[in-house]
Amino acid sequence: MSRNDTLHPARQDRHTLSRRAFNTTLAAAALTAASAGRVLGANERIHVGIIGCGGRAEAHIQTLFKLQEEGVSVDITSVCDIYRPRMEKAKELSGAKRATMHHEELLSWDDVDVVLASGPDHGHGYHALDAMLAGKDVYVEKPLCHWSQVELPKQLVETANQTGRIVQIGTQWMVIQAYHQAKDLIRQGAIGKPIMAETGYYRVGDWGERGMPVDDPNAKPGPDLDWDRFLMDCPKRPFDVSRFFRWRMYWDYAGGPITDLYPHPYTPVAYMLDLGYPDRVVCTGGKYRYPDREVPDTSNMIIEYPGDFAAILTGTQGNDYACLGTDQRPIIRGWDATMTFEKTGEKDEIVIRPTDGSSVKEQRIPTEIRTRETEFWKGLLECCRNRTQPAGNIELGAKVQVAMQMGIHALRAKRTVEFDQQRQCIVD
Repeated sequence: MSRNDTLHPARQDRHTLSRRAFNTTLAAAALTAASAGRVLGANERIHVGIIGCGGRAEAHIQTLFKLQEEGVSVDITSVCDIYRPRMEKAKELSGAKRATMHHEELLSWDDVDVVLASGPDHGHGYHALDAMLAGKDVYVEKPLCHWSQVELPKQLVETANQTGRIVQIGTQWMVIQAYHQAKDLIRQGAIGKPIMAETGYYRVGDWGERGMPVDDPNAKPGPDLDWDRFLMDCPKRPFDVSRFFRWRMYWDYAGGPITDLYPHPYTPVAYMLDLGYPDRVVCTGGKYRYPDREVPDTSNMIIEYPGDFAAILTGTQGNDYACLGTDQRPIIRGWDATMTFEKTGEKDEIVIRPTDGSSVKEQRIPTEIRTRETEFWKGLLECCRNRTQPAGNIELGAKVQVAMQMGIHALRAKRTVEFDQQRQCIVD
């Protein structure tokens, strides 16, 4: 199952050929590039290059400014975007020395140690791959790659292992203290054998006119807007201003809440329970509130794993209520007890409630349920210095991404999608 099959019949082979040619050239020097990556001293400044300068990049720039104020040795040295006005704005905002519309040029610069890949979904995986092969560490925004790029998660994991580069996925909730405490409790048998988890994401808002404004309704391809680079391996289509600026509305470039939102609540679940790749996934949903787009606004998944465990992952953009918070903090059920994560006023607790007939005692364990994006970045920079794995690492991110990809394929095909554990691939 790939972007070269019936999922995208309009796709043009020239995108695949140019993509493969570029990766083949880089792959030949992968190990050399990795060893050539700058060795970072304990107090040496880390230089960040940004690929994709939209709203998420602007948020990251502000986070890096906060780290600088705290005394963290980090600088933004370069930016890249295929839309020149956005590139120039980011250059001015960040104080970067250099800017380019070609990410390969940014990757060739010596004063880039860490690459932030923050463009549209369908470019994340390729930009991360190219960065690793160029000897750079990577912060790649979620999703790890597009839902149709089913070969990329495995390729990204293999490349990270081969090159020794550090890769962190933008699942910032992985810094929440409670989830790390919970992992230890589950391993110690606090709830017995886990059999089910529930989580989700609920919000109000579409990704149309209000969610993704058009910077310039008169924009056209040319020296200031590289439409071919935007398309990458997507179907070859004539330029459309909505597709360029509101790409989250379209299947070619995004996957709706399953890939844009669900990795946030689901990654901690996969982490706490040491989940691998799913056996099978079913998914339903559709456009229940916002009809003027291609991707759904509501999706509900059941994800089954080896060893008799299932996860339920639900959400909508049509309503923002969830019983344990807007992000629907996880509910984890075991043979002996249920674990929840609860906030009461200023008090955060991990709560363990016994099942009927269980000998487990109820527990309320003080914790902290708070996300700090500065801590997530700070953790990555420390990992880049000491060469250890970050909280949202590539191995974990790939397993989550495969589950999300399976969900979208199941939704679109209206059938159960399976994973071949021996071959480590989604079954076509």
